[in-house]
Amino acid sequence: MENELLLTKILSVEEANLLNPQVLAFVGDSVYTLILRTYFAKKSPAKSGKLHIFCNEYMSAPAQSLHLDLLLPLFSEQEHNIMRRGRNTHVHSMAKNANVEEYKKATGFEAVFGFLYLTGQYERIYRFVDLILNKGTV
Repeated sequence: MENELLLTKILSVEEANLLNPQVLAFVGDSVYTLILRTYFAKKSPAKSGKLHIFCNEYMSAPAQSLHLDLLLPLFSEQEHNIMRRGRNTHVHSMAKNANVEEYKKATGFEAVFGFLYLTGQYERIYRFVDLILNKGTV
């Protein structure tokens, strides 16, 4: 059991494509959150409450919807298909501060991040986050 939790198997594209898009979004939300929290923790001497506020500006469904608009022209065909599957999935709940369109786009955004993480495409994730944090100035 030693280090078993940290040694996750990278999935093939085919294996990741078989996952429900809501599962991809579930993983993608966690990945995106961890990267942002790490970034702001390293960047700012602020306490956790303030860091949480910084992160929420990027993690909300309306923000992720805007981030999707920024990244969409850069998506490969495969990433576009994953986003579309995530966006079109039937949702059972809604974010309190987002409309239906923003929530669906945010789910598509998160699904892409989940797909990239599970398939080991970490540099692609970092490039996308860098673009988001710099508003497209990379």
